[in-house]
This record gives sequence, structure tokens and C-alpha cells, in this order.
Amino acid sequence: MSRTETTRIDLLLVAGMVGNGARVLDVGCGDGELLRLLSETRNVDARGVEISQKGVNDCVAKGLSVVQGDADVDLADYPDDGFDYVILSQTLQATRKPRRVLEQMMRIGKRAIVSFPNFGHWRVRWQLAVRGRMPITENLSYPWYETPNIHFCTIRDFVQLVELVDAKIVRAVAMNSAGAQIRVNAPWWAWNLFGEQAVFLLERKDGRKV
Repeated sequence: MSRTETTRIDLLLVAGMVGNGARVLDVGCGDGELLRLLSETRNVDARGVEISQKGVNDCVAKGLSVVQGDADVDLADYPDDGFDYVILSQTLQATRKPRRVLEQMMRIGKRAIVSFPNFGHWRVRWQLAVRGRMPITENLSYPWYETPNIHFCTIRDFVQLVELVDAKIVRAVAMNSAGAQIRVNAPWWAWNLFGEQAVFLLERKDGRKV
């Protein structure tokens, strides 16, 4: 079985949104799985930022160009339009200031790709309503007292945030619990209820800086 066949579906979707040969910055790159996928399948100039020393060590051991850094602080040091794509994969909810992080991503990248678990999914709502406890799902797998996630959001929340930073949605994909994509023409409420996670490709409106 090839590595692509065993790669997470959301990472394959993200990789499919990146142009060949692009300059890419992966923020919160973890162990470098996405960076390696992009390097092998999209021939990109891939760089990464990761807050954990273990993650940095894992990436460097794979031959990836990754530095230790905090998305909430260190993105401000990057120049305008330094990359074609800036990616934040399953990390938005762990940042202290999500709006500021997204604004910085849109400043330093011509396009931004953001994926996140949807806190509006029906299983999350069911656990809160019926059990009265913070939900644990496949994509929100930590108990509340150990989770690194501090800013949960729904798909509709994120759409509103995109509007607040004056960016536009180029492409959006929502996936159900089986990993199947929800049809494109479904209304936002359906995405918000049945999408367990989402991936958004964004760009600045009218080419101006955010």
C-alpha cells in the first residue's frame, strides 16, 4: 500500500488545493506528514513552523525544512507575499488569537488553506444536549482537561471570520464522519450539521493586502 493510500483524507484535500511548484508555509506542521506529501506529490518549496520541539525533531529527521515557532507570535516576522500558500491544518482551534493568525496568513501568503474540526457537527451537539458533557469524537479526541484546543468553532463561525478579515472563499469542502464530501450545493446549515471537518481555500479580495 502506497503512502498516499494511507494518508488522512483532509491532508489529501489540502494537497490537492496547492499548485505545483508553489512556495508553501505549513503553520503548525506537526510531524511533517503534510509537508512530505506536498514535496512528493506537488514538487513545492515547502517550509514549516511547529511549536513543539518533538515535532521539529521529527520533521528534521525526515529532511524537511522546519523551524520552531508560535503561530500567534512568529508569523508577524514573515514578509508580505512571502509564500504562494500558507496552510493551517487542524491547528486554528489551538491558537490563542485565531483572527489575528488568519490575518497574518493572508498577509504573507497569496492564498491560505485552513482545515479544522467542526464543533457544530450533530454528534457534538448530541453529546452536549443529551449527556451534558464536553464531546469527544474522532476529530475532537481529547478530554476537556487535556485538550490543546482553546477556540472551538463551527463551519458557520469560520465563514463569518473569513468575512471579518475581508477575504473570500475560493473553495470549501466539508466531510462527514466517513470522510465523504458533502455535496457542494448543500446549504451552510447542512454543512454545519453534518460536516465533521472542513477545508477552506481563501484568497484576498481584489488582490489587496488584508
